[in-house]
Amino acid sequence: MEHNDNKQPFEQDFSDIRPYDDHEFREKIAALVKEPGFEHAVRYVMPDVDYPEFVENLLTVETQMDFQIKVMGPFLEMLVAHTTKGLSADGLENYDPAHSHVFITNHRDIVLDASFLNLCLIRAKLPLTQVAIGNNLLIYEWITDLVKLNRSFIVKRDGRVREALDNAQHLSAYIHHTVNKLNESVWIAQREGRAKDSNDLTQESVIKMLSLAGPGDSKQNLMELNIVPVAISYEFDPNDYLKVREFVLKRRDPDYKKTKRDDLFSMETGILKQKGRVHFRMGKCINAELERVGDTRAEAVRLVCNVLDRAIHSGYRIFPCNYIAFDKVHNTDEYADQYTRADVEAFESYIEKQLDKVEVDDITPEERDFMRASMLSMYANPLKNQRTALDSSTTF
Repeated sequence: MEHNDNKQPFEQDFSDIRPYDDHEFREKIAALVKEPGFEHAVRYVMPDVDYPEFVENLLTVETQMDFQIKVMGPFLEMLVAHTTKGLSADGLENYDPAHSHVFITNHRDIVLDASFLNLCLIRAKLPLTQVAIGNNLLIYEWITDLVKLNRSFIVKRDGRVREALDNAQHLSAYIHHTVNKLNESVWIAQREGRAKDSNDLTQESVIKMLSLAGPGDSKQNLMELNIVPVAISYEFDPNDYLKVREFVLKRRDPDYKKTKRDDLFSMETGILKQKGRVHFRMGKCINAELERVGDTRAEAVRLVCNVLDRAIHSGYRIFPCNYIAFDKVHNTDEYADQYTRADVEAFESYIEKQLDKVEVDDITPEERDFMRASMLSMYANPLKNQRTALDSSTTF
């Protein structure tokens, strides 16, 4: 039997990572609207905005929940109208509002994965989630203030080994506190950073972190979080050409690293550019699966990763572009009945236009072929993974 050596007998101070509470809200938002960077960002995403009027309305908001529903809700509906061909969700009956959950999703978009999930919950009049966000994205102080006003908590991703372990224990304690003491749900991605090739696999380190805090062994600690898998499907990824740019630069130089400006541009692109259809599918709480596993951390973590992966892969909505990409990658016509010739021509044109946007000096024909193959794999992998998941004897 595993023993938990990380119990916290005293209340922890989470002020370094938690969202701002309602007592801090008015002061923080009054400071935020004076930030030139915030004004620039608002004008960038809403070119027609009357900024003084926007500020006046913002200063009437008194609580973080009102901010999410009255400010972010309409803003996200505007994004859906202008940058998607519709946002839909199913499986929301699996969200029992009498219980708080940790919703774990695949990670497609830096900003919008959690934001669109919360918009689906607003539409369904279900309790919203707090949101995990990595501190690597908090490029400016005003961004930190904005996300903490919007009920986000901070995942510290820097630090040496000992510090990283302390940060993981602190984060785990906060998530358990939020779910079990504050009775609020939480969103976190299945992995640190997006799966650049859309091959979504849960990182064991994320599940190990979630198991660190709680009343008992890893299995008990994970069960008290009421983990629910959620599959996210974007028909088109606005960042696909930026991802293949990174692939080709890493191919040239294995030590290539993105800059903070690259991350900021990826965020802007993901928010503002066309995504086609977007769909969320909420699975069932995995506690029934966890009941059947042994008590060791290794067993519990392995099972949770497998259950999440199968549930997410099974839950994808597959679009014509995914069928076309799969057939092209595998040189088959297995799914020819799922798309038309016009679909193929439109997708081929889309791929070439996206590749034309890649800003890398002296791209060779061979590198262009490499980028095209990488982008096709990106769109084929959801279907590839769904086939494997649906072949499994386990159903979700």
